[in-house]
Amino acid sequence: MSDAVGIDGRRLEKWLAGRLPGFEGPLTVSRFEGGQSNPTFKLAAASGDYVLRKKPAGTLLPSAHAIDREYRVLKALSGSGVPVPQVHLYCDDESITGTEFYLMEHVTGRVRHDPLLADEDRAGREAFYDSMNEALAQLHLFDWRAHGLADFGKPTDYFARQVSLWARQYEKAGTAEVPAMDALRTWLEANLPEDEASSVVHGDYRIGNLIAHLTEPRVVAILDWELSTIGHPLADLAFNCMTYHLPAGHPIAPGFTGAELGGMGIPLEGSYLEDYASRTGRDPRPIWRFCMAFSLYRTAAIQAGVYGRAQRGNAVSESAALFGDSYRLVAEIGRRVAAGEESSWLSG
Repeated sequence: MSDAVGIDGRRLEKWLAGRLPGFEGPLTVSRFEGGQSNPTFKLAAASGDYVLRKKPAGTLLPSAHAIDREYRVLKALSGSGVPVPQVHLYCDDESITGTEFYLMEHVTGRVRHDPLLADEDRAGREAFYDSMNEALAQLHLFDWRAHGLADFGKPTDYFARQVSLWARQYEKAGTAEVPAMDALRTWLEANLPEDEASSVVHGDYRIGNLIAHLTEPRVVAILDWELSTIGHPLADLAFNCMTYHLPAGHPIAPGFTGAELGGMGIPLEGSYLEDYASRTGRDPRPIWRFCMAFSLYRTAAIQAGVYGRAQRGNAVSESAALFGDSYRLVAEIGRRVAAGEESSWLSG
């Protein structure tokens, strides 16, 4: 019989006892709240705490919710210097929890969602953003071919494939036409960079997917690897830096615009890019305008999809309305970036 979280704790406990070194029950299971598309659970046992991440139930798109890929990239990154949770086990036997899953260590720390970091002082903000920059640089320097990830994704034509993908996804959203989205797509298709750099990319590298140390302003774990693949590292960096172009306090896409970053200890965008360049030897500036415009287009397409699904499901909620407003705003910001109307230092 399954418990309230939809997992048979006794069956899972029995399975773990025979496979996880040092495991001791009894086991209790609770679900982490939040927007994870792959349900995530805390397992509390006599031997310690663990985290279980599984596919959702129901009919899924063939390439969606690839739990096995998450496990694979986390296992490859173990010991690399990239701050990731240690993974323990992967299980494709759906009879244990209803869908395939993997088990990893439970990392204690803080997860924040407001990039302005109101819980830190000036020195703490400066240190945390430096740590976030360093962790991303370490990921992009990781030798993925040497660690068994040569077939983890296609290393060429990343931006061309991604622009095409998100254009299709936006069309499927079925929302009202937004001229800024059309203009942005046209600009992106006409300005695809020739740069074919490749690395492991996280795909959703933002503050809400980072665990900070409980008492120190540094990243101790990067979470939610569902969108990870082999791609262009500057796409990851641009997604991480979208906050510099989004309004502070926004309910869906909070950023820095309107805040006095210098007085808060948060680096300016140019300084953040310089730190990344010094760590990786890769200068983002020649194609930065394209990378930022692309990240804003991708984000607007994702938000339009959320809004479209809510509308089709007649979920006329405050949240759905916020996504409707947000994707239009993000698209317009992207159009301004592409047109050179924002941040005069942007080049490319």
